[in-house]
Amino acid sequence: MDDLEKRALAYHCLDGRPGKLCVEATKPCMTAEDLSLAYTPGVAKPVLRIEKDAEDAYRYTNKGNLVAVISNGTAILGLGDRGALASKPVMEGKGVLFKRFADIDVFDIEINEKDPDRLVDIIASLEPTFGGINLEDIKGPECFRIEKKLIERCSIPVFHDDQHGTAIIATAGLMNAAGIVGKRLDEMKVVVNGAGAAGISCSRMFLAAGVRRENLVICDSKGAIHKGREGLTEEKASLAAETGKRTLAEVLRGADVFMGLSVKDCVSDDMLLSMNRDPIVFAMANPDPEITYEKATGLRSDVIMATGRSDYPNQINNVLGFPFIFRGALDVRASRITENMKMAAARALALLAKEPVTDEVRKAYGGQDFSFGRNYIVPKPFDPRVIEYEAVAVAKAACEDGVAAAPITDWQAYREGLRNRMGKYWKKI
Repeated sequence: MDDLEKRALAYHCLDGRPGKLCVEATKPCMTAEDLSLAYTPGVAKPVLRIEKDAEDAYRYTNKGNLVAVISNGTAILGLGDRGALASKPVMEGKGVLFKRFADIDVFDIEINEKDPDRLVDIIASLEPTFGGINLEDIKGPECFRIEKKLIERCSIPVFHDDQHGTAIIATAGLMNAAGIVGKRLDEMKVVVNGAGAAGISCSRMFLAAGVRRENLVICDSKGAIHKGREGLTEEKASLAAETGKRTLAEVLRGADVFMGLSVKDCVSDDMLLSMNRDPIVFAMANPDPEITYEKATGLRSDVIMATGRSDYPNQINNVLGFPFIFRGALDVRASRITENMKMAAARALALLAKEPVTDEVRKAYGGQDFSFGRNYIVPKPFDPRVIEYEAVAVAKAACEDGVAAAPITDWQAYREGLRNRMGKYWKKI
């Protein structure tokens, strides 16, 4: 047992208390009077109100601040299909992050079902309980179909984080990296290696951000996804390129951007050296990236390098996305998360990275300082301003798109409310 395994296992049963989440009452239950109000006979009163007007559920229950984090365990982190039960530590972990970074309550739900249609039926039936649904670690290509059907059936936000989380953070990083090296998104040649949930979503979002369709090529384990290739899924076929290039090495030659969501060590020295000036390399395979940070920066001093790891600069970390996106969506009672809301989140993160960091950030990272540039293209998760920037941007986009049942009009008051709400967490740093 290595040191990380020892520490991780000890953390998950610290103080003799297994797991990372618990349920705490928000109202007193210390007297007979409290009991009569919390349960029978008092509880009948809000029941009858909600029966008459469903909107009262947001007034008398926790629905408006409760998210379901749901998985069937078919694509757990980089570990593959380990089963629903084995996904529970990850789902609990997502719950910790929702609470810590956005003060959102979570029930983690692990469902032992692999049939996509049956899984959709199960999840859709849970809608009355929750204000939003975060899908996690569900394998592709089924994940695309599952999310699409749930969005169609549910009147609350449904968000598959494996698809959109990485895409939103990576798009923020790409916007800033492009500006730093003086390149326009519509002029850059982009290669995405990995055509799973995250790879497809990143490709779509890069296109939405301004990358030209003819300048983007996706590769999978069989090479370039090109027009005329047989056996493509619907998602892959929609992004197939008009190209005669077939291998990763061929498509990387002269490319400006490499977005890796694949396997370790698939980018060779020669491949990196063949890229255009000031290459932008997002090597996201975890824990071992497509090319190591040390090798990439050693080979090219002009590279802007990002990974999914916290021990190197420019971590593309999904925690910069989902808590704050749901915070904004819940606060305006959005019926869904639109493409405009996702892009608003990316632009907000890109903007915040350009601001001087605060003392809270320095303290959270052991006194280390950060400033916008090649080694700092996205904010740190422990920047207390992320919720203010991102949740506000998402909420505004929801209002603009007409999907907000409770639109906000006083944005300054909303900003201040977010600061006050999260203040208790930042005081502990």
